Amino acid sequence: MDYARTFGCMSNGDDDPADASEGADAADDAEDAGGSTETADAPARPDEVTEESLNEYLDEIEGLLADAETEAALDDVDALLDDAEAGLEEADLPEPDEDDDDADDPRGELEDRIAELRDGVEEARGPYAEDVAEAIRDAATTVEDTEWTADGIEDVAAAVEAFADAAATSVDVAADPASDDIEDLVAALETVADAVESADLDPDDDAETIAALLEATDELEEGLDGAEEWDDLQTHEQLRAQGYYDVLGHYKDYPVEWAALKEHEQRGNVDMILLALDALQSDFMERHCLEALERMGKRGKTEASVSELLGRAEKRDQAAIRILGKMAAEEATETLVEFVPEESNPQLQKATCKALGEIGAEAAVQPLADQLAPESETDDLVRPHAARALGLIGDTRAVDPLADVLAGDGDDDLRAAAGWALRQIGTREALETVAEYADERSFLVATEVEKAERALDAAAPTA
Repeated sequence: MDYARTFGCMSNGDDDPADASEGADAADDAEDAGGSTETADAPARPDEVTEESLNEYLDEIEGLLADAETEAALDDVDALLDDAEAGLEEADLPEPDEDDDDADDPRGELEDRIAELRDGVEEARGPYAEDVAEAIRDAATTVEDTEWTADGIEDVAAAVEAFADAAATSVDVAADPASDDIEDLVAALETVADAVESADLDPDDDAETIAALLEATDELEEGLDGAEEWDDLQTHEQLRAQGYYDVLGHYKDYPVEWAALKEHEQRGNVDMILLALDALQSDFMERHCLEALERMGKRGKTEASVSELLGRAEKRDQAAIRILGKMAAEEATETLVEFVPEESNPQLQKATCKALGEIGAEAAVQPLADQLAPESETDDLVRPHAARALGLIGDTRAVDPLADVLAGDGDDDLRAAAGWALRQIGTREALETVAEYADERSFLVATEVEKAERALDAAAPTA
C-alpha cells in the first residue's frame, strides 16, 4: 500500500530517478514481507494543503480501493481515509457564504467524498462465513418464533427446502427437512449453519463459495418475509396509519416496505426507519434498516436511534457498534469501553476500537492503551486498530504507550499504526518520537517517519 502518497505528497512532475529506484526497492521489500505491492514513488509535497491536492489524494485512494482484493488491503485503504480526514480537518479551506444557498462548500464536498469512499470500503469487505451462519440461525429463529398461517407454513417449507438444496452445492451437507413441521425445518437450517462454520471458509480464498451461500441465505430470508403471518395485516395497517407508506409513488423494489425505507433514508426520516425496525419483524428488513442508519451516520443520530442501538450494542451486536461509531455517539462510550478487553472475540474488539476512535472517546484512552502492552493477550490483528483509535482520539496520554509500540519488535503493520497514531496526536513530542526512527528499514514505518519529519519542518519557525 502506497502510504507515502499522503495529502501532503502530491506529484509536481519533478520526480528524481534515484527516488524512483528507492521506491522500487521499497515495493520489493513490502512484497517479500508479505505486504501489498502497490507502492509507487512519493512525489514532492505541495506548498500548502488545498482542495485540489486533497481531491488528488482521494483520487489515489479511490484507485487503491478499486484494486484492493484482500481484507488487509481494505484495512490499508481505511487507514488512508483516516489520514485524509485528518488532513481535511487541518486544511484552511474557504467557508461558504451562509446567505448564498448556491455557494460552493469545498469542505462539505470533500467530507461527502470521504464518506462515500468509506462506504465503498465496507461494501468491498467480506462476505464472511460467520455472517452467513449467523444469518441462517436468525432465519431458523424466525421460522421457530413466528406464528404462521397455513399458507405461510407451506411457503416457509418451500423456502427452507430450496435453501437446503442450494447450500448443498457449496458445502458438504445433506439437510433436506424430514417434513414440513416447524421443528424439522429449524433442524435443517441449524444443520446447514453448523456445516458452514465447520467448512473453515477463507474470506479471500473462498469468496465465491461464501457469496453463493450468502445469496442463497438472502433468498431464504426473502421467502420467509413473503410467507403469511397471522399478524401481517395488523402490522401493515399500523404502518399505514402512522404514514410509513405515504412517501411511496411509483416504485420498483419489492417488498413495498423496502421501497418506503429507501425513500425515508433519502429524506432523513429517522423516526420512520425506527418504526420499520420495530414493526417489521423480519431479518431482511432489520438488516436494511440498520444499513440505512449506518449510511446516514451523524444524520441518523437522534435520542431514539441512539437508545435503540445502545440496547443492541449491549448484546454485543457489531452492526450496532459500527453505527454508533459512525454517529459519533458519545453516549455509547461507557458501554463500548467494556468490550475493549474481550480478547476472546477479536472481531468485537476491532469494531469497538474503531467506533471509540470515531467517537473520540477520551475515557477509552487507558483501556485501548492496555491492549498495546506486550503482556496483553490481544490478537495481533486487533492491536493496530487500538493504536489507530488512540490516534483518532488524539489524547496526549497515549504518546508513551504508542512510543513503546514503535520502539518494540512487533510486526510492521502494528508499528506503522503506532507511528500514524502519534502523527495524528500531532504534538511536538509525538512527532519527534516518530522522527527518531530516521534509519528505519521497514517501508511502512519509514513512511510515517518521513511524514513526521515534514510536519516538524513545517512547524519550525522561519529564520
